[in-house]
Amino acid sequence: MIPFDFEYYQPASIAEAVQLYNDLQQNGKAPMYYGGGTEIITMARNSSIKTQAVIDIKQIPECQQLETKGQSLIIGAAVTLTAIAEANPFPLLTQAGSRVADHSVQNKITLGGNVCGTIIYHEAVLPLLLADSEVCISGINESRTESIHTVFDQQMRLNNGELVVQFKIPLEYTSLPHWHVKKTKLEKIDYPLITLCALKKDGAIRIALSGACSFPFRGRAMEKALNQPGEDLSKRVAQALQQLPGPLQDTVAGSSNYRRFVLGNLLEDAIDGLEG
Repeated sequence: MIPFDFEYYQPASIAEAVQLYNDLQQNGKAPMYYGGGTEIITMARNSSIKTQAVIDIKQIPECQQLETKGQSLIIGAAVTLTAIAEANPFPLLTQAGSRVADHSVQNKITLGGNVCGTIIYHEAVLPLLLADSEVCISGINESRTESIHTVFDQQMRLNNGELVVQFKIPLEYTSLPHWHVKKTKLEKIDYPLITLCALKKDGAIRIALSGACSFPFRGRAMEKALNQPGEDLSKRVAQALQQLPGPLQDTVAGSSNYRRFVLGNLLEDAIDGLEG
């Protein structure tokens, strides 16, 4: 049970949604956009967040798109992980999304919710980073399309009141050789000890990770080490581990030393698999 009352709105257009947000905020309602609602409900129940108004975006047509247009795959922010898996237009994204939660919860978790939420893992963003995706964003004054590398830096960086509407993925990336693996402490479905996604494009391997550091990232410096021609694989992996963008997490789920050990093995398997 959520221990506070709130107003519920279900706009039918982007313009209506962002205007609602602006009006509600001016009235001190601390509004929140709502897709699947799994994170909002969980955090509200344990009093981690409080709002007086939620804006449900599921009735906005653009937020529900899942289609190919030109040379891009368009996925709306309110499309669930289950819908993505059933359509399977981007197998690496399907694999990453299918391990975020059990199937019943995947029916509610949306792509936008996983990418934009406050839980630090954001596993569904990893394929989007590797595929040089774009993010369609709308606010009260403008709509814009940005590279995901511009707006996602450890977490999604949005201006106040902005709504993520869609993700645009270049079609060429959706059929590339890829690799996905998730290691957890105990259960198949859990927060990751390490989640690794990889794509091979133009002979070079791209790597994105969640769970290693306290934020998800594409490891561009790691990629340089891993793609050195002629070098022994174990040496490349050792050099890549020196190029992490932050300290390895040290938690009850796994110490930093253990994560380093696991990550080293996962990198070797991924490179061996994609180069083999």
